[in-house]
Amino acid sequence: MTILILLVGIAAFTILGLYFFASASPAQVARTLHLAGPAALAILGGILSVAGRISVGAPLVMMAVAWYGRQRRRIGQQRTGGQKSTVRSAWLEMELDHDSGDMDGLVLVGRFEGRRLYEMSDADLMDLAADLRDDRESAELLEAYLDRRMPGWRDDADPDVGAGHGSPHGSGPMTHEEAYKILGLEPGASAVEVRKAHRSLMQRVHPDLGGNAFLAQRVNEARDVLLRDHTD
Repeated sequence: MTILILLVGIAAFTILGLYFFASASPAQVARTLHLAGPAALAILGGILSVAGRISVGAPLVMMAVAWYGRQRRRIGQQRTGGQKSTVRSAWLEMELDHDSGDMDGLVLVGRFEGRRLYEMSDADLMDLAADLRDDRESAELLEAYLDRRMPGWRDDADPDVGAGHGSPHGSGPMTHEEAYKILGLEPGASAVEVRKAHRSLMQRVHPDLGGNAFLAQRVNEARDVLLRDHTD
Protein backbone atom coordinates (compact mmCIF):
# COMPACT_ATOMS: atom_id res chain seq x y z
CA MET A 1 0.00 0.00 0.00
CA THR A 2 2.83 2.37 0.88
CA ILE A 3 4.48 1.74 -2.46
CA LEU A 4 1.19 2.40 -4.29
CA ILE A 5 0.71 5.75 -2.54
CA LEU A 6 4.30 6.69 -3.30
CA LEU A 7 3.89 5.84 -6.99
CA VAL A 8 0.66 7.84 -7.24
CA GLY A 9 2.36 10.83 -5.62
CA ILE A 10 5.35 10.65 -7.97
CA ALA A 11 3.05 10.38 -11.00
CA ALA A 12 1.00 13.41 -9.92
CA PHE A 13 4.14 15.44 -9.24
CA THR A 14 5.55 14.51 -12.65
CA ILE A 15 2.36 15.50 -14.49
CA LEU A 16 2.19 18.85 -12.72
CA GLY A 17 5.87 19.45 -13.44
CA LEU A 18 5.49 18.72 -17.15
CA TYR A 19 2.51 21.07 -17.37
CA PHE A 20 4.44 23.85 -15.65
CA PHE A 21 7.56 23.53 -17.81
CA ALA A 22 5.45 23.56 -20.97
CA SER A 23 3.79 26.88 -20.09
CA ALA A 24 6.38 28.74 -17.99
CA SER A 25 8.91 31.30 -19.16
CA PRO A 26 12.64 30.43 -19.15
CA ALA A 27 13.20 32.67 -16.11
CA GLN A 28 10.44 30.92 -14.18
CA VAL A 29 11.84 27.52 -15.12
CA ALA A 30 15.31 28.51 -13.91
CA ARG A 31 13.98 29.69 -10.54
CA THR A 32 11.80 26.62 -10.14
CA LEU A 33 14.67 24.20 -10.78
CA HIS A 34 16.45 25.66 -7.76
CA LEU A 35 13.41 24.81 -5.62
CA ALA A 36 12.49 21.47 -7.20
CA GLY A 37 14.73 19.49 -4.85
CA PRO A 38 13.16 20.79 -1.62
CA ALA A 39 9.67 20.34 -3.11
CA ALA A 40 10.33 16.73 -4.10
CA LEU A 41 11.80 15.95 -0.68
CA ALA A 42 8.79 17.52 1.08
CA ILE A 43 6.34 15.53 -1.04
CA LEU A 44 8.21 12.30 -0.34
CA GLY A 45 8.22 13.07 3.38
CA GLY A 46 4.50 13.88 3.32
CA ILE A 47 3.63 10.67 1.49
CA LEU A 48 5.66 8.56 3.91
CA SER A 49 4.04 10.31 6.88
CA VAL A 50 0.52 9.68 5.53
CA ALA A 51 1.46 6.06 4.88
CA GLY A 52 2.37 5.57 8.53
CA ARG A 53 6.13 6.03 8.23
CA ILE A 54 6.14 9.31 10.14
CA SER A 55 9.48 8.56 11.82
CA VAL A 56 11.04 8.76 8.35
CA GLY A 57 8.68 11.24 6.68
CA ALA A 58 8.73 13.99 9.32
CA PRO A 59 12.54 14.44 9.26
CA LEU A 60 12.42 14.58 5.47
CA VAL A 61 9.84 17.38 5.61
CA MET A 62 11.99 19.33 8.10
CA MET A 63 15.03 18.90 5.87
CA ALA A 64 13.00 20.13 2.89
CA VAL A 65 11.94 23.29 4.76
CA ALA A 66 15.54 24.09 5.71
CA TRP A 67 16.74 23.42 2.15
CA TYR A 68 13.97 25.61 0.73
CA GLY A 69 15.00 28.51 3.00
CA ARG A 70 18.62 28.28 1.85
CA GLN A 71 17.62 28.21 -1.81
CA ARG A 72 15.32 31.23 -1.46
CA ARG A 73 18.09 33.26 0.21
CA ARG A 74 20.51 32.25 -2.55
CA ILE A 75 18.05 33.31 -5.27
CA GLY A 76 17.51 36.64 -3.54
CA GLN A 77 21.26 37.26 -3.41
CA GLN A 78 21.62 36.39 -7.10
CA ARG A 79 18.95 38.93 -8.06
CA THR A 80 20.78 41.85 -6.49
CA GLY A 81 24.34 40.69 -5.95
CA GLY A 82 26.98 42.42 -8.00
CA GLN A 83 24.75 45.17 -9.38
CA LYS A 84 26.81 48.32 -9.84
CA SER A 85 26.39 51.86 -11.05
CA THR A 86 29.04 53.50 -13.20
CA VAL A 87 29.74 57.23 -13.45
CA ARG A 88 32.38 58.33 -15.93
CA SER A 89 34.25 61.61 -16.28
CA ALA A 90 37.26 62.73 -18.30
CA TRP A 91 39.70 61.34 -15.71
CA LEU A 92 37.80 58.67 -13.79
CA GLU A 93 35.39 55.78 -14.16
CA MET A 94 33.77 55.32 -10.76
CA GLU A 95 31.71 52.31 -9.64
CA LEU A 96 29.23 52.13 -6.77
CA ASP A 97 28.11 48.74 -5.45
CA HIS A 98 24.36 48.85 -4.80
CA ASP A 99 24.40 46.31 -1.98
CA SER A 100 27.39 47.41 0.10
CA GLY A 101 27.66 51.07 -0.92
CA ASP A 102 31.38 50.56 -1.57
CA MET A 103 33.04 52.70 -4.21
CA ASP A 104 36.07 52.14 -6.42
CA GLY A 105 37.35 53.78 -9.55
CA LEU A 106 39.74 53.50 -12.47
CA VAL A 107 42.03 56.36 -13.49
CA LEU A 108 41.64 56.87 -17.23
CA VAL A 109 44.39 59.40 -18.02
CA GLY A 110 47.37 61.15 -16.46
CA ARG A 111 50.34 59.88 -14.50
CA PHE A 112 48.18 57.34 -12.63
CA GLU A 113 46.47 56.02 -15.76
CA GLY A 114 45.28 52.43 -15.39
CA ARG A 115 45.47 52.44 -11.59
CA ARG A 116 42.49 51.51 -9.46
CA LEU A 117 41.80 53.82 -6.55
CA TYR A 118 41.78 51.08 -3.92
CA GLU A 119 45.34 50.14 -4.93
CA MET A 120 46.66 53.68 -4.51
CA SER A 121 48.18 55.04 -1.32
CA ASP A 122 46.66 57.99 0.49
CA ALA A 123 49.53 60.18 -0.74
CA ASP A 124 48.95 59.13 -4.36
CA LEU A 125 45.26 59.92 -4.01
CA MET A 126 46.05 63.42 -2.79
CA ASP A 127 48.43 63.90 -5.74
CA LEU A 128 45.63 62.75 -8.05
CA ALA A 129 43.26 65.23 -6.40
CA ALA A 130 45.76 67.99 -7.19
CA ASP A 131 45.88 66.86 -10.83
CA LEU A 132 42.08 67.11 -11.03
CA ARG A 133 41.72 70.59 -9.59
CA ASP A 134 40.79 72.09 -12.98
CA ASP A 135 38.17 69.44 -13.84
CA ARG A 136 35.19 69.94 -11.57
CA GLU A 137 33.38 66.75 -12.59
CA SER A 138 36.39 64.47 -12.06
CA ALA A 139 37.36 66.26 -8.85
CA GLU A 140 33.92 65.77 -7.33
CA LEU A 141 33.91 62.09 -8.24
CA LEU A 142 37.24 61.63 -6.49
CA GLU A 143 36.00 63.60 -3.49
CA ALA A 144 33.05 61.21 -3.15
CA TYR A 145 35.54 58.34 -2.95
CA LEU A 146 37.85 60.16 -0.53
CA ASP A 147 34.96 61.03 1.78
CA ARG A 148 34.27 57.31 2.20
CA ARG A 149 37.85 56.08 2.39
CA MET A 150 39.53 58.95 4.26
CA PRO A 151 36.99 60.86 6.38
CA GLY A 152 38.55 64.16 7.41
CA TRP A 153 40.95 64.27 4.45
CA ARG A 154 39.91 67.85 3.72
CA ASP A 155 41.40 69.04 7.02
CA ASP A 156 44.92 68.14 5.89
CA ALA A 157 44.51 68.85 2.18
CA ASP A 158 46.18 71.68 0.30
CA PRO A 159 43.70 74.62 0.07
CA ASP A 160 43.87 74.37 -3.72
CA VAL A 161 42.85 70.70 -3.64
CA GLY A 162 39.13 70.13 -3.74
CA ALA A 163 36.26 70.53 -6.11
CA GLY A 164 37.73 71.74 -9.36
CA HIS A 165 36.99 75.35 -10.12
CA GLY A 166 37.40 75.02 -13.87
CA SER A 167 34.66 73.95 -16.22
CA PRO A 168 33.95 70.22 -16.37
CA HIS A 169 36.07 68.83 -19.18
CA GLY A 170 34.07 67.11 -21.89
CA SER A 171 30.72 67.44 -20.07
CA GLY A 172 27.45 67.66 -21.95
CA PRO A 173 23.90 66.30 -21.97
CA MET A 174 23.70 62.87 -20.39
CA THR A 175 23.14 60.09 -22.91
CA HIS A 176 20.78 57.17 -22.41
CA GLU A 177 23.78 54.82 -22.23
CA GLU A 178 25.28 56.86 -19.39
CA ALA A 179 21.95 57.01 -17.58
CA TYR A 180 21.52 53.24 -17.68
CA LYS A 181 25.06 52.72 -16.36
CA ILE A 182 24.56 55.22 -13.55
CA LEU A 183 21.39 53.48 -12.37
CA GLY A 184 22.86 50.02 -12.99
CA LEU A 185 20.06 49.06 -15.38
CA GLU A 186 19.87 47.25 -18.69
CA PRO A 187 18.69 49.21 -21.77
CA GLY A 188 14.91 49.17 -22.09
CA ALA A 189 14.24 49.12 -18.34
CA SER A 190 10.67 49.99 -17.37
CA ALA A 191 9.65 53.16 -15.54
CA VAL A 192 9.06 51.07 -12.40
CA GLU A 193 12.61 49.69 -12.58
CA VAL A 194 14.04 53.17 -13.13
CA ARG A 195 12.25 54.58 -10.09
CA LYS A 196 13.20 51.59 -7.95
CA ALA A 197 16.90 51.86 -8.89
CA HIS A 198 16.80 55.61 -8.28
CA ARG A 199 15.32 55.21 -4.78
CA SER A 200 17.83 52.51 -3.90
CA LEU A 201 20.81 54.57 -5.06
CA MET A 202 19.66 57.76 -3.36
CA GLN A 203 19.81 55.90 -0.05
CA ARG A 204 23.52 55.48 -0.75
CA VAL A 205 24.50 58.82 -2.28
CA HIS A 206 22.15 61.46 -0.82
CA PRO A 207 24.15 64.10 1.08
CA ASP A 208 21.79 63.94 4.07
CA LEU A 209 22.61 60.24 4.40
CA GLY A 210 26.37 60.67 4.25
CA GLY A 211 26.60 60.64 0.45
CA ASN A 212 27.81 63.16 -2.05
CA ALA A 213 25.91 66.03 -3.69
CA PHE A 214 27.52 65.52 -7.10
CA LEU A 215 26.66 61.81 -7.23
CA ALA A 216 23.11 62.53 -6.07
CA GLN A 217 22.76 65.08 -8.86
CA ARG A 218 23.97 62.56 -11.44
CA VAL A 219 21.57 59.89 -10.17
CA ASN A 220 18.67 62.35 -10.36
CA GLU A 221 19.69 63.35 -13.87
CA ALA A 222 19.87 59.71 -14.98
CA ARG A 223 16.36 59.10 -13.65
CA ASP A 224 14.99 62.14 -15.48
CA VAL A 225 16.65 61.15 -18.77
CA LEU A 226 15.19 57.65 -18.71
CA LEU A 227 11.73 58.61 -17.47
CA ARG A 228 11.28 61.00 -20.40
CA ASP A 229 10.98 57.92 -22.61
CA HIS A 230 7.96 56.82 -20.61
CA THR A 231 6.16 60.18 -20.57
CA ASP A 232 6.57 61.30 -24.21
